[in-house]
Amino acid sequence: METEYWLKRWREGRTGWHHEEVMPLLVQHWSALNVRPGARVLVPLCGKSLDMLWLSQQGMRVLGIDVSPIAIESFLAENQLHARTRSTAEGTHYEITNAPGGDIEIINGDVFEADPEAVAQCAAFYDRAALIAMPAPMRDRLANDVYLQLPADSSGLLITLDYPEHEMQGPPFSVDDAEVHRLFDRQWNVERLERRDILASQPMFSGQGVTALHTTVYALTRHAD
Repeated sequence: METEYWLKRWREGRTGWHHEEVMPLLVQHWSALNVRPGARVLVPLCGKSLDMLWLSQQGMRVLGIDVSPIAIESFLAENQLHARTRSTAEGTHYEITNAPGGDIEIINGDVFEADPEAVAQCAAFYDRAALIAMPAPMRDRLANDVYLQLPADSSGLLITLDYPEHEMQGPPFSVDDAEVHRLFDRQWNVERLERRDILASQPMFSGQGVTALHTTVYALTRHAD
């Protein structure tokens, strides 16, 4: 999706993907990655997700990226956080000075323009809303141009949605098991941790005529180069 699409959604407050609580699947499955405390974790299309606070509380150093300044400013205001700002070619960096546990830095910019050196310093990524927010060509870019900048032996927690594609026009887009393996099998070990039927709890989908909806959690481990 084009940047302006997401900026407009934030301006209009149409952010149905945002959860007012930490994602339970993150809490349940993060430990499967065995990420050491103090490691840097990439969170693309982070919005104002409370998951960043949870990761920080686990001792992780969070690097979030989002195109919307409204999302970032809301994250700061709603959580009583303070940040120093600096500008680079990648965008405005918000370095949060009172993050709980670890530290949080959020870049207001395009994830595809992220500094490769900064991404290479991340030992893991957490993707709840990035891959499913992108149509197929952009999913290839995220997997191949962004996640492959992470070092060998890095890991990732990926959460997807899948539904009959002909029943709804994304975003969020349906990303099924075959698509995950197509995107990641060459460079990552892909382990499916959980698959759950969530249609009954998602009236937005059933209201649009979607007849089946599942969320799946994957643990990814980068192959050694």
